[in-house]
Amino acid sequence: MKEDAFVRQRILLVVVAFLAVLVPAVAANANSSQFTTVEAPSELTTVGVSPDAALDEIKALGADGIRIQLGWRGLAPDSGSRTKPTFNATDPNAYGGWEKYDAAIDGARERGLLVHVTITGAAPTWASATKDPEGLTRPDAAEFGKFATAVGRRYGSKVALWSIWNEPNLGKLLKPIYDGSSNRLASPLTYRDLYLRGYAGLRAAGVRKPILVGELAPQRNSSRTFGTVAPVDFLRGMLCLDKNYKKVKVGGKTCSKLPTQGFAMHPYSTKAGPFLRPADPGNVVIAVLDRLTTALDKSASAGAIASRLPIYMTEFGVQSYPDKLVGVPLDKQSDFRSIAERIAYLNPRVKSFSQYLLTDDANPSGRAYGAFESGLYLNVGRKVKPAYAGFRLPLVVVPGRSASTATLWGLVRPAKQAGSITLQYRDGGAWRRLGSQRFGSTGYWTRAVTTSSKRSWRVTWVAPDGDTYVGPATRAHTKP
Repeated sequence: MKEDAFVRQRILLVVVAFLAVLVPAVAANANSSQFTTVEAPSELTTVGVSPDAALDEIKALGADGIRIQLGWRGLAPDSGSRTKPTFNATDPNAYGGWEKYDAAIDGARERGLLVHVTITGAAPTWASATKDPEGLTRPDAAEFGKFATAVGRRYGSKVALWSIWNEPNLGKLLKPIYDGSSNRLASPLTYRDLYLRGYAGLRAAGVRKPILVGELAPQRNSSRTFGTVAPVDFLRGMLCLDKNYKKVKVGGKTCSKLPTQGFAMHPYSTKAGPFLRPADPGNVVIAVLDRLTTALDKSASAGAIASRLPIYMTEFGVQSYPDKLVGVPLDKQSDFRSIAERIAYLNPRVKSFSQYLLTDDANPSGRAYGAFESGLYLNVGRKVKPAYAGFRLPLVVVPGRSASTATLWGLVRPAKQAGSITLQYRDGGAWRRLGSQRFGSTGYWTRAVTTSSKRSWRVTWVAPDGDTYVGPATRAHTKP
């Protein structure tokens, strides 16, 4: 019996040693330069609300930047009029309401945070093809290009990353989805025109930083008016490609190569978690980012875009309770968010990750949580969630080849220099110290460990200023 126990122990040690060798090899193919942005509109771009406290918090959490959606309609003169006013549409001084964006952008830069701006709708009524009071029906692309020039002239030297229109494949944000009563998609080509004019407008303002195309929502919804076009289908449509990635003519002309420096994606999953692989091949959630890279590479082979475009995850979050319709328990939100970040980290094409939101949306009056509960704080009482500590110190327990082995993967997000963390575990009782773990200047680390189905893990970190931070309890999930 003693010999059998000795043999089992030796085998376990060999497995752990093998994992310790394997993990760095996997990490070598990962993207350790990936950066993270936080989008917090209620704290950063609400009129009358100073963004300073939120920016301080975002900085302290270790995020690298912020994303701001800058709306055309809210800045344009006489935006509700059906008649366009007389003004120089490329002059930022002809618009009003910049102050809330000024405060967030200048405040972010003062703290060393990069700024990503998405120029988006709705359009002023006078710039909608049908004088749509919502400003969402076939916005005038030429007028949008002029607005982009004005934005570029005001913020061109302050913004590190740009993109055009938020979730244009979502029917409630760009109309119409279809061309008349036919099944021919209309919104992808409407978006193409908006993007090209916006791109040209920014470049005309002297902007030389990367401009992203896409900003797409993740999954198809078949409603003809408020539905969502599957992102892969939308991508082909805006690039004038058929299902076989062959070029098709639009208006008797072949579409030119689309200028862009990256593709922006919002690969939200559902309450099923970050391992969900939707049956619809057109959908792109976090677990199937390979569908997007494949579509991009096929499009590049067709000459529609540049080859090997990087992917920017510009909006992502995990919805939680109190919304039990689409949300998950608070501890699971933290775990799912960290698992999703590891998936992004392991994909060398992904250049950025995102947290949407800082604080949950308010519960709309008379509705059952129709907004987003993906924040790090609950809305009521602004109570901190486990995901708050999990965002600062992400930890994933990756199941090994046997039930008694695992690999810990983590990030010390605020660390900008090498250091160490303390690993702790418990099997239902008090926390016990396993030991310390070094990490490099990127903050990422891995560690092969022995474990059990009941074991929880967490990390603690003492920052250079002496403050101690404790990550949330984390357990292995069913898939690596």
